[in-house]
Amino acid sequence: MRHHANERPRAKPMKEKLRHMLQLQDRLNRQIDPHWLQAGHAWYRAIWIEAAELMEHYGWKWWKAQEHDLEQIRLELIDIWHFGLSAELVRHQGNLEAATDSLLAQLAEGAHSGAGFRDNVDALALAALNQRTLAMPPFLALLQSVETGLDDLYRIYVGKNVLNRFRQDHGYRSGSYIKQWDGREDNEHLAELAAGLAAEGEAFEHQLYQALEARYPGNGDG
Repeated sequence: MRHHANERPRAKPMKEKLRHMLQLQDRLNRQIDPHWLQAGHAWYRAIWIEAAELMEHYGWKWWKAQEHDLEQIRLELIDIWHFGLSAELVRHQGNLEAATDSLLAQLAEGAHSGAGFRDNVDALALAALNQRTLAMPPFLALLQSVETGLDDLYRIYVGKNVLNRFRQDHGYRSGSYIKQWDGREDNEHLAELAAGLAAEGEAFEHQLYQALEARYPGNGDG
């Protein structure tokens, strides 16, 4: 089906988006470790540590004034989602369809209602420690607290996944990757570039990767 130049392509159903995100996560994990499914990586530990960082960006010190850094909170939640997808794939032994159906069912549970932001962060960390999983109700509540819906989650996740692959391709693991470009972190460049793209799915990934490539120090005009 053709689309007019000024209209966005039709959005994917949520099940298709979940499946796509799981595929992207598997691809990224295999880029880092081809045998990641059998490696026994502690995804749950990554979740609770990210939850602690999330709390830092929100603020928890009652003895001093603190501002909520909503953009950083949103990015930390996306990082947590990466680890949650990985844990779900491991739980289902790499079975993409089973992991997709499981996540769809978990999303149907909805968000925690009535709990405060810090309480939801605590619940997220406790579930990671006690159940070694991503607890969906507090996670969804935290997304809602920064006005991020599931469609937003999909687009931001795909963008961050592209950046993570870009980092790996440019020496992130060896330590040669340059994270600061023209006085700003790569995350900031990512957000700016992604906001200017209307495409979804593979077209969005390709265009965003090419835009990062052009801006990266030493490449193109960057």
